Amino acid sequence: MPEEYTEVNEKAAEATGAAANNEGPSDDSKNLVRDIVEIAESILINIFVIVMIFTYLLHPVDVEGPSMNNTLNNEDRLLMSTVCLDYSYGDIVIINNDAAYLLDENNDVYKKDITGDRLEECLVKRVIAKPGQTLEIDPASHEVKVDGVVLNEPYIKDPTSDGGVFNYPITIPEGYYFVMGDNRNNSADSRNGSIGLIKRDQIYGKVILRFSPIKEFKILYKSVK
Repeated sequence: MPEEYTEVNEKAAEATGAAANNEGPSDDSKNLVRDIVEIAESILINIFVIVMIFTYLLHPVDVEGPSMNNTLNNEDRLLMSTVCLDYSYGDIVIINNDAAYLLDENNDVYKKDITGDRLEECLVKRVIAKPGQTLEIDPASHEVKVDGVVLNEPYIKDPTSDGGVFNYPITIPEGYYFVMGDNRNNSADSRNGSIGLIKRDQIYGKVILRFSPIKEFKILYKSVK
């Protein structure tokens, strides 16, 4: 084969290879695409996690009314956690008040139908006594006692009245809680015959913080000691 022909073929092959290399994506392009895909995957995963958290674990709640003044105010926006195995004194909870649970003369719980009652709604209140604890509200001194100990209640706006629904002292039955608002003279709570004791499955969850108005941001998760 002539030497000139061989050189021409080699140059043609080199040119064809160069052209092929120019047609395919460079390493930089491949890295850029890979980085974009990884960023997109990370964003989608984070969005999914946030959606799951706010769907199943955390829920925003709006306050309506003055019953929790001065701790909470009308139109405050709260974040509620639905993951709570137990509720203790001082916890602020969101309640589905779909029925009232009261005590008869034998201190047995009975259910009162409140269908159509104005208090058949969501409530925000503070846990005062839990199952097994003995509660007493002294109408003369306005003291609230749990298991014989007077509660230190720096959060209340006014002295506490007994409401006339229960004959104190009472022992909170298993599976129930006694709740009150911080604005004691302007709060429909467990002292009211249309609310009474709160059944465990009536509690939606526990308030963990106030996020609006932003200047009033406050962590509310920890119980009062």
